[in-house]
Amino acid sequence: MPLATAVQPAVTSAPPANGDEVLYGIIDGRWVELPPMSFFAARIASRLVGWLIAFSRTKALGEAVMETLFHLPLPLDRNRRPDVAFVSLQRLRQAGTQPKDDNAWNVVPNLAVEVVSPNELAEDLLEKIEEYFQAGVQMVWVVYPRRQIIQVYESLTHIRGLTRTDELDGGTVLPGFRLPLATLFEEQPVSA
Repeated sequence: MPLATAVQPAVTSAPPANGDEVLYGIIDGRWVELPPMSFFAARIASRLVGWLIAFSRTKALGEAVMETLFHLPLPLDRNRRPDVAFVSLQRLRQAGTQPKDDNAWNVVPNLAVEVVSPNELAEDLLEKIEEYFQAGVQMVWVVYPRRQIIQVYESLTHIRGLTRTDELDGGTVLPGFRLPLATLFEEQPVSA
């Protein structure tokens, strides 16, 4: 069985100048390139943000976004880019307007979602989760597409594991949101 190798992210003091669409986070003032999301992980993230957008618009709860950079108010300089996030209407109002050319959204999401790709390191993922909660995120979902498992973090010490046979709910962050995980993880045949 071949051993997996970790992909080391590129670290620079400025964004790439070649015009490539590179996703990054800003850690202690340095631009850190994020590892590319696998096709399957991107498909699951797209499905999830679609359901969150539809639900939050119908209920007028706030806004769901994908791959958006957020400035986290932490002692260390952190701009993180969850794969999917939800910001409540209350937090949107508190944040007020922001210049349209800012790189990072100056609001803390209520929900941050990380969709794990095969080349992602557990240590990096745990660091993000810790920072999300330190910044004021209320809930974190960690999605493992290949294993069809979701870990629901309500804090660093209160974690629930869900499998394909379970239903994901929005808790107090997205009251009434329910998604059967069999629907999220279903394989869709390509039609001719």
